[in-house]
Amino acid sequence: MKIWVDADACPKVIRDTLVRAAERTGIECTFVANHIIPIPKRDNLRSLQVPAGFDIADNEIVKRTEPGDLVITSDIPLADEVITKGGFALSSRGELYTKDTIKARLNIRDFMDTMRSSGIQTGGPSALSQTERREFANHLDRLLAKYHR
Repeated sequence: MKIWVDADACPKVIRDTLVRAAERTGIECTFVANHIIPIPKRDNLRSLQVPAGFDIADNEIVKRTEPGDLVITSDIPLADEVITKGGFALSSRGELYTKDTIKARLNIRDFMDTMRSSGIQTGGPSALSQTERREFANHLDRLLAKYHR
């Protein structure tokens, strides 16, 4: 298992949680973004800078992801592609996307996109709550524990 992080929009607190988990487990963790992501110098931590552009980082993650890998993203289409390839997808808010839930999430995302396109203000995401941080850490720990068995 490798961890791939859609790092352009990954909150720092989640990035810090991932760094600690990678240090604790030795699992390779790569932060993919169109800018430099500051991470500690460790053999199993990597930062991959890609050119700026629409879905460039997402496409790079999909290209490199293998079955059983974990991708950290809040991008629903990226999560769908990862799951289709046999990987796991976890949002920074602690939502574990699955084959059973991803299609409904895609439908909601597309509906909200249509609403925004028609001029309706839907607002942005709320600040990351303590509960969401805890959910993220709990799902991450369960996935990593399953991998280490």
